[in-house]
Amino acid sequence: MDVDFPLLLSCAVLITGAIWLFDVVLLKSRRVAAALAYRTSHPGRSAEDAVLGGILKEPLLIEYARSFFPVLLLVLILRSFLAEPYQIPSESMVPTLQVGDFILVNKYAYGLRLPVLGTKLFEIGQPQRGDVMVFVPPHEPVYFIKRVVGLPGDRVRYADKVLTINGEQILQTLVEVSMDSRGGFQVYSETLGSHTHLIYRYPERIERPREWLVSQGHYFMMGDNRDRSDDSRGWGFASDGKVVGKAVAIWLHKAPGLHWPSFARNQLID
Repeated sequence: MDVDFPLLLSCAVLITGAIWLFDVVLLKSRRVAAALAYRTSHPGRSAEDAVLGGILKEPLLIEYARSFFPVLLLVLILRSFLAEPYQIPSESMVPTLQVGDFILVNKYAYGLRLPVLGTKLFEIGQPQRGDVMVFVPPHEPVYFIKRVVGLPGDRVRYADKVLTINGEQILQTLVEVSMDSRGGFQVYSETLGSHTHLIYRYPERIERPREWLVSQGHYFMMGDNRDRSDDSRGWGFASDGKVVGKAVAIWLHKAPGLHWPSFARNQLID
């Protein structure tokens, strides 16, 4: 089961903040008043008196809340509005992204959003054709990463492993023919918008021609590993309200299994 970390982090910030605020508004003044009453009734006691120190001492729960609240709040702000790390879990974006890549997601590229709720606070930019985007799909409450193929209002056609967008066929240039453990595949270079990237095509995978009209506020998403990607061809469009951010760089790679992390794949994502 996938853990909703943004929700857990937001709850932790709210709980620790509420405990700290409750102490500042109510409990701290009571401790100070009790300490003042003790000193009045024991005029000979010094400031180092153990009983007095016990009266003024914060309860352990409040001490923890006061210590953790600013740290958790800072992490929440950084993850929600600036950048968030994400690990590639599947081969759907091969060859651009490999299983085990750790990527950095720009959270403000498409506008600032409230954590958990996803409500957009400020408009900064819009997803562009060819962007690699992290989002939550309509059928499953987990992060997906795919390439933006169709924008709102686009008519997208996919036939014979070739994309046609608004009547214009997207050029694909054969780079090489290769083999893996599951058979032969072809590597093509493709340009979407300002992004030129490689895609994999498996000749033995047959898919009937289909066409989609992208509705407003939605995006048509596809993986670069075209024949091994669970994307908009299967579950529909990605909603603008479920956009997480733009994938901008690979900062670490750890192959599955007992392997050391490596910085060999560090690069910007096109």
